[in-house]
Amino acid sequence: MYLLGIDIGSSSVKASIVDGATGKCTASAFYPKQEMKITALRAGWAEQAPELWWANLKLAISEVLSVSKVAPKTIEAIGISYQMHGLVVVDKNQQVLRPSIIWCDSRAAVYGNKAFTDLGEQACLSSLLNSPGNFTASKLKWVKENEPELYNRIDKIMLPGDYIAMKMSGEISTTASGLSEGILWDFKGNKVATALLDYYGFDHSFIPNIVPTFSIQSVVNAEAAAELGLAAGTKISYRAGDQPNNALSLNVLNPGELATTAGTSGVVYGVSGEVKYDPLSRVNTFAHVNHSEAATRLGVLLCINGTGILNSWLNKYVGNKAFSYEAMNQRAATVAIGSEGLSILPFGNGSERVLQNKNIGAQISGLGFNTHTDAHLFRAAQEGIVFSFKYGMEIMETIGIHASVIRAGKANMFLSPLFRETLAGVSGATIELYDTDGSIGAARGAGIGSGYYTSAKEAFATLQKLDTIAPDITQKSAYDEAYHTWKTLLNKNL
Repeated sequence: MYLLGIDIGSSSVKASIVDGATGKCTASAFYPKQEMKITALRAGWAEQAPELWWANLKLAISEVLSVSKVAPKTIEAIGISYQMHGLVVVDKNQQVLRPSIIWCDSRAAVYGNKAFTDLGEQACLSSLLNSPGNFTASKLKWVKENEPELYNRIDKIMLPGDYIAMKMSGEISTTASGLSEGILWDFKGNKVATALLDYYGFDHSFIPNIVPTFSIQSVVNAEAAAELGLAAGTKISYRAGDQPNNALSLNVLNPGELATTAGTSGVVYGVSGEVKYDPLSRVNTFAHVNHSEAATRLGVLLCINGTGILNSWLNKYVGNKAFSYEAMNQRAATVAIGSEGLSILPFGNGSERVLQNKNIGAQISGLGFNTHTDAHLFRAAQEGIVFSFKYGMEIMETIGIHASVIRAGKANMFLSPLFRETLAGVSGATIELYDTDGSIGAARGAGIGSGYYTSAKEAFATLQKLDTIAPDITQKSAYDEAYHTWKTLLNKNL
């Protein structure tokens, strides 16, 4: 039997079919082939049409079925991974009322910050583990205040993965893990965060039915089966935000284990068995995929908005698209650690949680016209991204999340040897690279949720490690000096 994994990203939608018995990926496909459009009607805004996700999902599934030659009726179950924190609103006919306000949109921070003060910082942190900040609940408050007529037509609110499950099944549901990423889950009461709902003036009926992360949540209905080319009745048995799912993909499920990824944005994600949070909400704590009332499993998440998107910007506007990313990596590697005094702050993709929701923009510092070339810019960008990880990891250490081994999929920025070596050198952690990604992880999650696998141990028995990168201790002083220069620049801008 086969398992289908879906990853709804902000750049593309990916689908993978995994052979359940061997754990091997039979085929993968993604759409669009260029980056998916993000609309920014104003500075700091970011929206995508949920219908665009659905249209690209149909194309991805069509291609993966065609390439794999897998018969739809042999697909045991479907797992969904999705970009976190996005707000989708639908009316009573399940029609989308407005574009989704996605994860890197900054407009709602003022509402969340006010809620943090009004409700009480300690009350929020002890129950929600975060400030309401710029998360999903606060985005809905923005809609309530700025689009009241539309707001009055809302029947249900959803996260992006909930929308995809609705389109597949005709049923609307969500998960406790998903609600926690929207700051809509009360960890003290193990229930929906009704105090925040009431503070914002939201109808409690907006929250969909809650289903377990690993479970037969619904099945593909006949209408969706016809659109997607799947078999009606196929189980939908797993759903998680992209970062908890990335951790699952790397078999990061237990306290002390860490995962990282660096696509459009970058994340370091550590699992804790205790309730831990940053009082300033610079790193955030959510329910991990295997969290339960009986066994605390929380994901402490550091997010940097501007990682791969910085590399993409350089490719377009400095390299003029003449270089492949591999060629950019090779050019960057010709420059010494520290980029000969050139530093880049990668914070050009909206307000940064790690900077307490400040939007300081991306900056290039120390540029010398007679010294620096495009190769220096390419290296300084990768170093700046890694240094932003290090800055956030120092915050994670204050709440007990220490990095000795970090797991990552060999994808996106982790395709760059320079990026991997710099992260190992600056953090002092060993980097382990695995042959997996979000869509493959979602497929394995579907196998757990449907009962095809009896345990996570069985599901990940075939996970393949590709490489191990140990920190180069002979270069420690060079990395430390470059990081100190970068951090000094950052502090001047805070």
